[in-house]
Amino acid sequence: NFQLRNWNQKDDHFQVTNCGCQDCLSFKPDWASLTLGVFVCQACSLLHRSIPHISRVKSVQDTWDASEVELMAAMGNSAAKAKYEQKVPAFYYRPTHTDCKLLREQWIRAKYERNEFEFIEKQEPYSAGYREGFLWKRGRDNGQFLSRKFVLSEREGALKYFNKQDARDPKAIMKIETLNATFQPAKIGNPCGLQITYLKDNSTRNIFVYHSDAKEMVDWFNAIRAARFHYLQVAFPGASDEELVPKLTRSFMKEGFMEKTGPKHTEGFKKRWFTMDDRRLMYFKDPLDAYARGEVFIGSKENSYTVLAGLPPSTQGYHWNHGITIVTPDRKFLFACETEAEQQDWIAAFQRVINRPMRPQEYAVEAHFKHKP
Repeated sequence: NFQLRNWNQKDDHFQVTNCGCQDCLSFKPDWASLTLGVFVCQACSLLHRSIPHISRVKSVQDTWDASEVELMAAMGNSAAKAKYEQKVPAFYYRPTHTDCKLLREQWIRAKYERNEFEFIEKQEPYSAGYREGFLWKRGRDNGQFLSRKFVLSEREGALKYFNKQDARDPKAIMKIETLNATFQPAKIGNPCGLQITYLKDNSTRNIFVYHSDAKEMVDWFNAIRAARFHYLQVAFPGASDEELVPKLTRSFMKEGFMEKTGPKHTEGFKKRWFTMDDRRLMYFKDPLDAYARGEVFIGSKENSYTVLAGLPPSTQGYHWNHGITIVTPDRKFLFACETEAEQQDWIAAFQRVINRPMRPQEYAVEAHFKHKP
């Protein structure tokens, strides 16, 4: 018996091909699956323990015998990737160590337990271009989750939901063109909680859904990504997969509570939930509101947008002491954060957006914001 770590240091090839976690790309793969021949991080090793009939994990700091080392050397992360990820669709979301547990666990199960990326027919639930089923949806007014029928149709270019099972007309039609989905387990209070956003009259609308079956929820998420992918392939016929995939779904740049005041800067500051979604800064009375109380467009520095720490000296009525001023071509927006750390995080998020030059289509969005009543 000898330490795998010591043996690992002697074999350069072994180190090169196994430099990160096989499942989430974390830089600390201190565990290994003896049955699958892959190196994983501690967090993913815990998820592998949920499929003990498929994967048996062991710490690289434990004592290993020669036969176990030979097994790992025979497979390794590169060979395992070639086998278990050989047919991953371009649109399928590959989670990283920063993603929620649900996405990471279902990625592991899809690869090793269900072999979805070795047999294309197993991808039908999210690749067919059509999907229907029931999801628990949060009611806009009372906050209760009720079962609602959802239909996603690439042919119709929309995701629809119906308030009644036999209803002919949908309660809402969400165009694939503006659709986004992001997992929000903590915010929604359910490990399978998904926030779906879309534009209606160029304003953002939110719906919050979940399903008790984790695979079902991730299949819905990837079906939405597939629909977005195929829509964008038509909209941008010359674009490569690498250019389109980052546009399929997006996580919000930053969320949290801040205080805000009105356009005259004389009103008292009110606590609101803010969401930074690309160039849209939205604020809500409650994090689970269906639509924003207001939206602010954040342009680029070339177009006279700036962010400053602090508030103008004459400002009154705030309770939190860490101010932020956003200067736009038309007016100043004043916010206050509870802590300096929150202030710095928000400023960094705003600065990232302001430093990025505006794309041609964003000028049309900016113009719409300026002409809002």
